[in-house]
Amino acid sequence: MFEDYGNHDGMGLAELIRRGQVSAAEVLEEAIARIEQVNPQLNAVIRPLFEDARRQVDVGIGDGPLAGVPFLIKDLLARVDGVPTGNGNRFWASRKATGDSELVRRWRACGLVIAGKTNTPEFGLTPYTEPGANGPARNPWDLARTPGGSSGGSAAAVASGMVPIASGGDGGGSIRIPASACGVFGMKPTRGRTPAGTFIGEAWSGFAGEHVLTRSVQDSAAVLDATHGPDRGSPHPLPLHEGTFLDAVRRAPAKLRIAVSREPMLGKAVMPEVIAAFDETVKLLGDLGHEVIEAAPPVEREAFSMAFLTALAAELRADIEFTAKTFGVKIRPGDYDAPSFGMGLLGEGFTAADLITAHRYLTLSARSILGFFEDVDVLMTPVLSSLPVKIGALQPSAIEKKLLTVLGHVGGGRLLKKLGIAEQLAAQTFEFIPWTPVFNVTGQPAMSVPVGWSPEGLPIGMQFVGRFADEDTLYSLAGQLEQARPWKDRRPLL
Repeated sequence: MFEDYGNHDGMGLAELIRRGQVSAAEVLEEAIARIEQVNPQLNAVIRPLFEDARRQVDVGIGDGPLAGVPFLIKDLLARVDGVPTGNGNRFWASRKATGDSELVRRWRACGLVIAGKTNTPEFGLTPYTEPGANGPARNPWDLARTPGGSSGGSAAAVASGMVPIASGGDGGGSIRIPASACGVFGMKPTRGRTPAGTFIGEAWSGFAGEHVLTRSVQDSAAVLDATHGPDRGSPHPLPLHEGTFLDAVRRAPAKLRIAVSREPMLGKAVMPEVIAAFDETVKLLGDLGHEVIEAAPPVEREAFSMAFLTALAAELRADIEFTAKTFGVKIRPGDYDAPSFGMGLLGEGFTAADLITAHRYLTLSARSILGFFEDVDVLMTPVLSSLPVKIGALQPSAIEKKLLTVLGHVGGGRLLKKLGIAEQLAAQTFEFIPWTPVFNVTGQPAMSVPVGWSPEGLPIGMQFVGRFADEDTLYSLAGQLEQARPWKDRRPLL
């Protein structure tokens, strides 16, 4: 047995394996033991792949930079050959994938050992992880609270020490939100930095991209070094990155001009605990020698929220209609979770012109926001407006669920639009996540860094946004923050 497993990040484990101080098989067995011990409390891993992982180790782990490191994959977007990609949905949970997606192939090539798939909300919609198909994932810092979403299972697994690295996808904050809620590091790379193919062209109209959640900054950078670059037919190809992201982590940043803002871009209220953590981080940035100014790019709260909601609703309607067509069934409210069915029902009420108008607005907004970064290197905001909320707190009420069921049976999408429900929903949707979706629209790199903690010991992540295609600056700053306010030894008591 390798009892020191939990004290190492992925790079540390890989180095021990390379030196022959421990075998990949021993490391994997410790990961499996940890999952079996902790997962019943968290429901983070919904599809163990232990025998597949053992076979992968037996065949050989190769000589990649993370060879032999146990790894979990979010059960959304990424396809593993012969394993269902459940998407948090009852239908897809039984459909096995035929082939690896390109990013999975690259994860395997760098030596990561796939030990299971993690819990996610249906179609990755919500900032909490409570799918009807698999039940809620729980936050290891407080089992009554959400680990966030949509990569909630992955964040809970990393925070609880099951694995040092797990995958995530981020279409509106879905890497950064759970990273903040669970006290781990989460980077959303620049649009197009990681491959989306080969089974989809782009996710959520280019808003979504995949990467990982990690305990250490260097693990995140090492994985991106091994996986970045366009795949065939990528709609958003970026020039190949010069140098390595890992070198950026290990290099102290020059004096940066950092804009900071506590004002919600899309919501309206922020908890005092979050403000206190924000103020402490502002002071830390100044102490580290950076120039800090209070400023933020202009965002029209109501118009932006409504446009993003329109795009999101159209995506959910497409997911639901594709699911029904694939499985040869009619669209029925009871076959989907209320949040995703309700969003899809709203999408049914929008016209093609509504969608194009929304995308045009978001594209112009992105141009304006990107212009803000001509004068600053980085923008810092909180990730969430509050501490991680209790399980069920963000779910629709029983009356709302019943109304959605009734409207679903009578084709009430246009009625929802006519009654002004869309505007009400847009105002409510982003109260918990008033900053993150903006930078999915712009496509900029953005990260959640676990530098804040509440008096009761709950994590509070800060979001740092970089210029387009400038992950280097963010990784360099994250490495500096990790040294100044290390979080490695903060562990939930599980």
